[in-house]
Amino acid sequence: MLIGVPKEIKDSEYRVGLVPSTVRELTRNGHHVLVEKDAGLGAGIADAHYRSVGAEIVPDADPVYARSELIVKVKEPLAPERKKLRPGQVLFTYLHLAADPQQTADLVASGVIAIAYETVTSPQGTLPLLTPMSEVAGRMAPHVGARCLEKENGGRGVLLGGVPGVPPADVVILGGGVAGSHAALISAGMGATVTVIDRNPEVLRRIANQLGARVRTVFSTSDAIETLCRRADLVIASVLIPGAAAPKLITADTVKAMKAGSVIVDIAIDQGGCSETSRPTTHSVPTYIVYDVVHYCVTNMPGAVARTSTFALNNVTLPFVLALADKGYRRALGEDEHLRRGLNVYEGMITHRAVAEALKLKFTPPEAALRL
Repeated sequence: MLIGVPKEIKDSEYRVGLVPSTVRELTRNGHHVLVEKDAGLGAGIADAHYRSVGAEIVPDADPVYARSELIVKVKEPLAPERKKLRPGQVLFTYLHLAADPQQTADLVASGVIAIAYETVTSPQGTLPLLTPMSEVAGRMAPHVGARCLEKENGGRGVLLGGVPGVPPADVVILGGGVAGSHAALISAGMGATVTVIDRNPEVLRRIANQLGARVRTVFSTSDAIETLCRRADLVIASVLIPGAAAPKLITADTVKAMKAGSVIVDIAIDQGGCSETSRPTTHSVPTYIVYDVVHYCVTNMPGAVARTSTFALNNVTLPFVLALADKGYRRALGEDEHLRRGLNVYEGMITHRAVAEALKLKFTPPEAALRL
């Protein structure tokens, strides 16, 4: 199979779809890999390294999209990239379609087979291709929040860990999943007072067992969210419903009642965000202020630590990329129900129920689309 790796063009996105070790596995299996010139530079990978493992370096994105049967990316294709897609081509990347009707419409119109990292499942019911980036974003969130709390960035001027005689910041984390638990670990390690809110008692027990008395756990209700957000210095929102739009757990009225200079870091912004006041931002302009509350809503947080993120992502995508290349997409999707759950768009059809419901579009089961 001919596999293409374009350079990411999203603002401050330095990750790359494949690393040389993955390319080596593919070329050893008889596949041909096209890599756009300088695609890996942001992650510290030179073109020469790709050449050394058998990749062909091409001058720009056009030949990657024109020649490749399988496109492997990191972030969703932007409008200029979507124009290059063609019917029957396989796209394997993060998509987050439930919060992006225009991208969805363009992918439907293009006729591609679009497989989303974030909805591929595992036999254990987890999201293996989302997990490493959730870990990165969760670990980044307290550091980002701490910077936003600094006065020059519009914050309250509060040090996350406090100092002797002055209390630390009050950090509230919505969601105790992968991102939320990692955010709690780092926040507690930085000395903050940490509360995790979740509606799953087993999640709360796990966090209590793992982090002990350093972190409080609270069962999620509207009243608990409103009360805790209003007194928080930093709110980290990390609630995820696979494939669907994020629930709006923080109302505009709650934001209005929060302390002036407090901060919301909305990790769930890829799926639309957990606050009614959240809107996507970029690394170039990462924050804005609503009701005197600083909002950090960067849609590609892990892109800031591109090398760590790229290698962590490749560790989990490699088996699926190999399966798609070795077997072809039809057989790979037919044999693996977990990869099949990643199929979001198939030749003009929406094949993920949560995406279809979020955008009020017709849903076609992937098995029906593939005629399994």
